[in-house]
Amino acid sequence: MTPAASPGKTAGPPDSLTRTDLRRSTQDAVSWGVMTGIGEFYFVLFALAVQVGEVLAGLVSSLPMVAGGLLQLVSPAMVRRLGSHKRWVVLCAHVQAAAFLPLVIGAIAGWMPAWMLFASVTLYWAAGMGTGSAWNTWITTIVPPRVRSRYFASRTRLAQVGILGGLIAGGLVLELLVRGQGRAESGVAWFALLFGVALLARVVSANRLAATSEPVPMPPDHRSVGWRELISTRKGPAGRVLVYMLAVQVFVQLSGPYFGPYMRVQLGMSYLTFMTLAAASFVGKMAGLSVLGVMPRFFGPRRMLWVGGLGIIPMAGLWVVSDAFWYLLLLQMVSGVVWATYEMGTSLLVFETVPPRERTSVLTMFNAMQAGALAAGSLSGGALLASLGKDKDAYHTLFLLSSGLRLAAVGLLAMVPIPSFKVRPLLMRPIAVRLSGNTFVRPILGSLPDPDAKRAWRRRRLRGRNHAETGQERA
Repeated sequence: MTPAASPGKTAGPPDSLTRTDLRRSTQDAVSWGVMTGIGEFYFVLFALAVQVGEVLAGLVSSLPMVAGGLLQLVSPAMVRRLGSHKRWVVLCAHVQAAAFLPLVIGAIAGWMPAWMLFASVTLYWAAGMGTGSAWNTWITTIVPPRVRSRYFASRTRLAQVGILGGLIAGGLVLELLVRGQGRAESGVAWFALLFGVALLARVVSANRLAATSEPVPMPPDHRSVGWRELISTRKGPAGRVLVYMLAVQVFVQLSGPYFGPYMRVQLGMSYLTFMTLAAASFVGKMAGLSVLGVMPRFFGPRRMLWVGGLGIIPMAGLWVVSDAFWYLLLLQMVSGVVWATYEMGTSLLVFETVPPRERTSVLTMFNAMQAGALAAGSLSGGALLASLGKDKDAYHTLFLLSSGLRLAAVGLLAMVPIPSFKVRPLLMRPIAVRLSGNTFVRPILGSLPDPDAKRAWRRRRLRGRNHAETGQERA
């Protein structure tokens, strides 16, 4: 018998089971958010505290994500091997929690070799990003179509609260406990507290995922798209916007990973100031996504895409204007809103031009391509920073170059044909927090309206109940 539904979960009416599943999924979202805010965000600061160097500290926030993008390619095969999306997601959640254990030990010891730090963070990202497409497919079999928009909006908001709460708590802990101890490395041990809480939060999240039912372990209506077919779409609207997004990714990552070292080392920011600026960017981003969710209906996807594409151009270069706290605070909030506009515009275009049954497959392969672009940009930026001397002027050169190359990418944006279509609401969920404002988000596929979704969902739930009843009789 598969783990689609245990006998104990079929005793009550279907509505009761659904409400229980939705509650557990929400608890997973909040716990995951706490882990992200108090754990993931502080990888760069921990790298600086154990003195791996500014360039390597910057790469810690970007290069390990390549493993996550690549693991998504084998995720469908692992799901088929396990015979369940749920099993794969729960397994990855436990592995991601375990990735914090070496970080806790390293923090307590007061030092950690660079290779071990990179290995731990790489395992974290591989396990975290490897679940994306599987979770998207699984969650659509759980949430009834009639409540999807409302439920996913509420779930996303609570996840954001978890991220923000973890982010603020981590910054306050470091500021209060490390203050007065002198150099940053003297407070390395306190990172063990942050990573320990992150580990426990992810364990809770994995527990909630394991307790959630799986009506249909392997939905039959998924279609995989091969690399050749994906490449063949490059001349269409979706293909061209994907090429533009890859170029932007390279140019953004040229400077993006190095804002943390710049703020902490070159500007000498305290943990409290560092956390405040990061929170400002995140709040701006999430507020922007909330408001912009209804804007495409009035302004259209073309205007959204152009406003976002042009708006992100100066965001890196504006860091050279002033080091004043209030200026940077405003810049971070504006940056969050601008990045929200860009991501909403590009996501709308991609999702409206890719057939529904191909979205998961196309996004999985595109995320792997983005991982390659991320690696190219961050490694190029690190090499340039090292060659320029890693002083304040070197960082400024990197920021200005990043903005200049983003401007050059406008040529690719101009080549994107934007067809007319009815704009539908699209909800996004954050998957990573970034100082520069380009917080990584992914669309929730189940939030997209589908005229056949209600009938398909009922058939899936019915098959799940019949399967569970058959298992009960056999038992």
